[in-house]
Amino acid sequence: QVQLVESGGGLVQAGGSLRLSCAASGSIFRLNAMGWYRQGPGKQRELVASITSGGSTNYADSVKGRFTISRGIGKNTVYLQMNSLKPEDTAVYYCNADLRRATSLRAEDYWGQGTQVTVSS
Repeated sequence: QVQLVESGGGLVQAGGSLRLSCAASGSIFRLNAMGWYRQGPGKQRELVASITSGGSTNYADSVKGRFTISRGIGKNTVYLQMNSLKPEDTAVYYCNADLRRATSLRAEDYWGQGTQVTVSS
């Protein structure tokens, strides 16, 4: 059993900051890339940022220079520091992990339950 548990969402004024956290737990053999996706009202889920096990990062153009993704020392945790937030950043943010369970021969995608981020103008 693998779980991704997110925290850190909330309501913030435009220009403010929030930090999201996601911790992966369970019978994990290898944790590869982790990332954050979001789904705004009436929109499709989109990639916000991702980070590989080696630390390489990738960002959506809309968040470059404002958001920073990082992994914890134990590398089973991923963070998303969000600065200069805009109303258009309002969405449910989902943690994603590409990992291989201890009882599996291949890696699969796992998702957290989502955390709401609301940015008021």
